[in-house]
Amino acid sequence: MAYNGMIELPPAELQMIEKARAFVDETVKPHAAAWERGQGDSRDVLPVAAQMGLLGLQVPVAHGGAGLSFNCKMRVMELIATVDFGLAMSLVNTQNVADDLARAAAADVAQKYIPELLSGRRTGCTALTEPGAGSDFAAIETTASAVPEGWCLDGHKMWITNGAHAEVLIVYAQTRPDGGAAGIAAFVVDAMRPGFQRDPEIDMDAVRSIGTGGFRLKTYLCRHDEMLYPPGKAFKNALNSINGARAYVAAMCCGMVSESLVVASAYGLRRETFGKSLHEHQGWRWSLADTAIDLDAARLLVGAAAARIDAGQDAQGTAARAKIFATRMAQKHIAALLHAMGAEGLRDEYPLMRHIAAAQLAGLVDGSTEMLLERVAKDLRRS
Repeated sequence: MAYNGMIELPPAELQMIEKARAFVDETVKPHAAAWERGQGDSRDVLPVAAQMGLLGLQVPVAHGGAGLSFNCKMRVMELIATVDFGLAMSLVNTQNVADDLARAAAADVAQKYIPELLSGRRTGCTALTEPGAGSDFAAIETTASAVPEGWCLDGHKMWITNGAHAEVLIVYAQTRPDGGAAGIAAFVVDAMRPGFQRDPEIDMDAVRSIGTGGFRLKTYLCRHDEMLYPPGKAFKNALNSINGARAYVAAMCCGMVSESLVVASAYGLRRETFGKSLHEHQGWRWSLADTAIDLDAARLLVGAAAARIDAGQDAQGTAARAKIFATRMAQKHIAALLHAMGAEGLRDEYPLMRHIAAAQLAGLVDGSTEMLLERVAKDLRRS
């Protein structure tokens, strides 16, 4: 997992990556194919992930986390995605909630929920998307009305990672009519309290471990201290979080391609056709070389985005470019590698079919490719 041109991680972060590698090999890999078939529950691995510290990578040490860099978190999620993209997305969303609570929540709220998230006893999600508002985040219709006790939330969120089971939620809502981006605030919502109603689970044929779902809020009461980000700050925080998400989704795509390349290359060494191994056929090995070149290029873009995020710099354009290139690269090359393996690549002992579906999903989450192209085009017009 090489990132040319990126600052090397310190020893503590390299140790965490090795823990993640062991978690993938020993805990995730034996079950990923069964989870995709709807057998078992990927959340069963949460206690192991928690014990290894994988649920609080960026959470400050004072709140029980590891206090590591975004770069480290991104690489850990890339490792998990080599086997299960959905699980990586689920884990990173739970710890993102814990991190937000650690940095912005009132002390009592943070103390109540962060230990539950870091231990894996509860999962978390951040809820922006609605039936009528996806990439156009400022158009959300979930409302937050001021009442003497705090805020009354009403609305419907859907297509949320971990939405099928999350119990600690950060919900973005509009605080005033026609408020636009400036009127949006973020609230901490507890799924165990009155006014929260979970939708039936979305039946997905692929990437099941991502836990996609939705919920409705009907006169759900948030206390005053459960407003996490007030109007004027919430929208900006959401955009910064989305930039991070675009970078780690791009890294996860690199992970899926990297693992697919390893699988195809190993198969090519042992499979013989016309008296020689597949690797000895020029056309076959060129297809692998083509994948390796694009993978290196994607990792350069991903590394640049991660460096800007860790430096506290604007990463909108860099993260958009990384996600566009990495998702396209994954969609193209995973399918090509499966084709290079022939029918053998369809076996569920290999991750290629799972990764093909996940690569398509990656092109939709946290900003579709088409929307991100508009982001890049706006940067070009300004320059």
